[in-house]
Amino acid sequence: MYPRTNYEMTKEDEAKLLSACEPTPAWKDLGKKMGFDYMTVQPIKGKSMEFFTAIPSETESQKADREGREKEEAKAAGLEKIEKEIQQLLKRLARLMEM
Repeated sequence: MYPRTNYEMTKEDEAKLLSACEPTPAWKDLGKKMGFDYMTVQPIKGKSMEFFTAIPSETESQKADREGREKEEAKAAGLEKIEKEIQQLLKRLARLMEM
């Protein structure tokens, strides 16, 4: 085994190394969306990158509120989509009945 050797990196190398250690904005955004501290993200060994652990940044009450809002928003978006589809179908039906 070789003896330990001292090395010194350049300021450019140091800047590059430090920038590589910075969390990406995507993790910060995902943490905000899903309610976890993005600085605590760790991969789960043996699973793909979609799976990870992190420390929640919201209480159970806050989580329930957020999930309730998200559910209501999804419901409203679904209803809006269906209503638009119905209007399109009614217009199509009216055109066909005129023939």
